Amino acid sequence: MSLIKLIDLPSLGDQRGGLVAIESNQSIPFEIKRLYYIFNTTNQSRGFHAHIDLKQVAVCVKGSCRFILDNGHVREEVILSSPTQGLYIEALTWREMHDFSEDCVLLVLASEHYDESDYS
Repeated sequence: MSLIKLIDLPSLGDQRGGLVAIESNQSIPFEIKRLYYIFNTTNQSRGFHAHIDLKQVAVCVKGSCRFILDNGHVREEVILSSPTQGLYIEALTWREMHDFSEDCVLLVLASEHYDESDYS
């Protein structure tokens, strides 16, 4: 079973420009309780952890980056480079982020509030 679960986000743009709407329990398969974004990470790697209960969707709203996902049985890589596509990361999945482009802005939507004890 593949760890790469990509979500196509609804693109509602027109001649005036692009627009992507993200909604809890609609385009995202959980209630969004927290969001954050990562930027200015050229020549850095991030992640190197799993979450016990938390689920996430990561969207490269600008630029690109490479994810490595591992659940102890399967290890897969995917490059995110579209603001209309999110990567759904289930609980108990190790994640690493590498090869951030200079202009990368990575938006992460989380199913729970921050909890230090949820990291493994």
